[in-house]
Amino acid sequence: MVRGIVAGVDPKMTKAIDHLETDLGSLRTGRATTALVETVMVEQYGQLAPLRNVASLSTPDARTIAITPWDKALLQTIEKAIRETQSLGLTPNNDGSVIRLNIPTMTEERRREIVKQLGEKVEQCRVTLRNVRHEALSEIKKLEQSKQATQDDLKWAETELNKKIEAAQVKIEAISGAKQKEIMEV
Repeated sequence: MVRGIVAGVDPKMTKAIDHLETDLGSLRTGRATTALVETVMVEQYGQLAPLRNVASLSTPDARTIAITPWDKALLQTIEKAIRETQSLGLTPNNDGSVIRLNIPTMTEERRREIVKQLGEKVEQCRVTLRNVRHEALSEIKKLEQSKQATQDDLKWAETELNKKIEAAQVKIEAISGAKQKEIMEV
């Protein structure tokens, strides 16, 4: 049972790291990427949907994102949703069939702000990983108290969970380091 609990943390840790990678994709860098706007929520027929579900997204060049809605009636709604998304700081240009977002070059100050956001997202991921470890250890301690596991099992589980956390931390550092380098690149 203890081994099952320890093995059960792997998918949770992987999911946390995958979520971090997805989150970091939405951080602005110096060039255009559709990941910046994919998750912007747009109201469509009375329900909210991510932009990627209501429009075709492309990057015709390194500084432009083109958004072509599948339903032309959504042009104004998409434009409004992009304007209201504070983290983007982009102004949409609507030509009647396509919305274009011009990605300006970032100032040093803006780059540092985004690096701070990166740090916050990384710390959230670390907290999630620690919570996963804590939950698993709590389950094992309950087993020990009910005499279904020994103290040796508990010590082994702590060691294994710490190894898994360290491996996850290495992945997180690699991901955040690459993203920080990409953000700070002029």
